[in-house]
Amino acid sequence: MSNVIETLERNQLRRGIPQFKAGDTVRVHFQVIEGQRRRIQVFEGIVIKRQGSGARETFTVRKQSFGVGVERTFPLHSPKIEKIEVQAVGDVNRAKLYYLRGKVGKKARVREKRYSASERTLQATQELPAATEQSVVEPEAPAELPEEPAAESAIDVEAEEPTADAEAVPAGDKS
Repeated sequence: MSNVIETLERNQLRRGIPQFKAGDTVRVHFQVIEGQRRRIQVFEGIVIKRQGSGARETFTVRKQSFGVGVERTFPLHSPKIEKIEVQAVGDVNRAKLYYLRGKVGKKARVREKRYSASERTLQATQELPAATEQSVVEPEAPAELPEEPAAESAIDVEAEEPTADAEAVPAGDKS
């Protein structure tokens, strides 16, 4: 019985969710239904907690709106969430940042993580394979297009050759 539940939950998990943790600043784009209309609303703030696992995993984002703290809890795998963007990576030592609830203004800020040169190099090498895959795919599509310009360039070369000879003659006269 538990295998059936696990397979159903595994099928409901979303793909392509960025990695983030408590302390990170994220922008959550989610659908809001107002009467007959559906629109996308953006909620940007600091992740103060992640809890649960599997299809039931949730995260809570806190932001300051006109001096008032606003928290919103989102199901991580909800179909109403269009996308999640990680704006900044926070440098915190706790999994739950409840202490931010008592702070307002600049005191509610989270220190941003700084990377050393070796960590930046590691991240660049991890992004390189994706770039090489794109460069391999791109030359295949334009392969058909150069055939026509090649015929045109042959005509252009024939037209340019007499002018090149004409230019060479005056150059010979000057010498």
